[in-house]
Amino acid sequence: MAGLDADTLHMVLDTFRRYAGDKLTDNYLLELDHKDEFPREVLEELYDPMQFGLHLLFIPEEYDGLGGGAYDIYRVSEIMAAIDLGIATGVLATFLGTDPITVGGTEEQKLLWMGRIAEEGMLVAYGATEPQAGSDLAAMKSKAEAVVENDKVVGYKISGRKQWISNGGVADLYTILALAPGGPSWFIVEHETEGFTQGKPEDKHGIRASNTAALFLEDVYVDADRLVGGVEGQGLVQAQAVFGYTRLMVAAFGLGAGWAALKRAIPYSQLRFQAGAPLSQKQGYTHKLIVPNACRLEAARAYIEWTAERIDSGEEDLQTEGAVAKYMATEAGNKTAEDCIQALGGYGYTKEYMVEKIKRDVKITTIYEGTSEIMEWTIARERWQQHLKSRGAYYQDWADRLESSASSNSKSGASTAAMALRALAVILERCRQDRLTRNQHMLFRLGELVAFAETAAIFSERALAKPTTAIDLGQDTQQAMARIHARDAALKVAADGLRWSIGAGQTDPDLAGSLNLPGIYNAQTGLFEDMNFVAQKLNEAFPAQ
Repeated sequence: MAGLDADTLHMVLDTFRRYAGDKLTDNYLLELDHKDEFPREVLEELYDPMQFGLHLLFIPEEYDGLGGGAYDIYRVSEIMAAIDLGIATGVLATFLGTDPITVGGTEEQKLLWMGRIAEEGMLVAYGATEPQAGSDLAAMKSKAEAVVENDKVVGYKISGRKQWISNGGVADLYTILALAPGGPSWFIVEHETEGFTQGKPEDKHGIRASNTAALFLEDVYVDADRLVGGVEGQGLVQAQAVFGYTRLMVAAFGLGAGWAALKRAIPYSQLRFQAGAPLSQKQGYTHKLIVPNACRLEAARAYIEWTAERIDSGEEDLQTEGAVAKYMATEAGNKTAEDCIQALGGYGYTKEYMVEKIKRDVKITTIYEGTSEIMEWTIARERWQQHLKSRGAYYQDWADRLESSASSNSKSGASTAAMALRALAVILERCRQDRLTRNQHMLFRLGELVAFAETAAIFSERALAKPTTAIDLGQDTQQAMARIHARDAALKVAADGLRWSIGAGQTDPDLAGSLNLPGIYNAQTGLFEDMNFVAQKLNEAFPAQ
């Protein structure tokens, strides 16, 4: 398995917590947000190898880094996001910026540039997105014209514009995607290169402690050895190769921000009295604003950890799993922050309280590294192919495995998660027979249903056999949360799937029966008992100080 040993990871997490406790206080972070100020000194301290060296986590050991794995990066990313998503985004930008080199660079390029980044603590930016292309990298307009001398390419002149670039105005080093004669290619560009300029910082809704700026390139000359990998046309392949990894990092951002909001709302509810009792004892508060969000966040965590372990074991082609993790965690984090503003009432709506800032910050996680809609499309497209290739057996076989585990222990809701998978298989088959995916919206909704069903399945499996140690709620609580999420997922897949299939023109007169709606509704038995239990355990875990 790739990554740090447990003691080293624990040391990194503790060191960052201590640094944040001393330096990144709520008052300081709110001031940065108010001033729309990028705290360069914070990033320099975090990257200083003699102080903290956070960036070393992303750099392989052979290039003087720590060689952190996907699991390590998830743990650190969650903690960073829980403190400030703007600062976390600055770190993400460096990680993204080094990715093209890590994935596609020659050994000489890796030794030079990764070594310099490690030693000098350089801020890096990832220059891919363009004003008219958005997330569609294939539609970019930036050009890299070859400079030829004596029939040999000696360099390139790059011209174009990049938009929404994190660290864009402050980075020391940039990886820039442009169209070379042989196709899309990455190039390494330093900040002071002639013809390369950076725009003013964007005035953003949230993550105001991060720097986001446009990049302008006008005949920016780089030597041929700045072409990543030394071969033109590999840029899109190199970009795709890291999506499973980077989207997992953004998923952890959504997770961390969501829990940061909950950890403020839960103690508040214990001190706020209505009608003679604290809000923490009222189902109208806990069962609407707290428990469902905590369950969905922990379902996302289980899926993140499952995906991270697979990446660290050397498994490849996990872009879809990365998309599911990002979609579920960031949508859950955004909804959680929204509900926590409601939970704090008028206090939550003021800029003096952190939940208002968290809500503005976390929204970006549903946008950058691929919007939630792109995630839905990515998930649906790949799982649709799995359904077709397996002749409908992909989710039915998974449901069989879940039911087998549930036969020996039903505590984690595996049998209900199996219902969600079987209902999903029915909807997919109905889409095939009636060609319902001709409607683009149907395909996107399938992506959402897949995310709910798969996170329910993984959460129920892991709550039983491999509960997380990243948050101290206890296995009984995790299993109750898994049961709640499984019920939610099964009902969503069946009810929404039925709605959208009928709306798209499906032809099965007994589709509701095929989805086992009576069984799914019957599986809701015990829901209030589980929600009461989880609400109690959350109050015990996060008491008011």
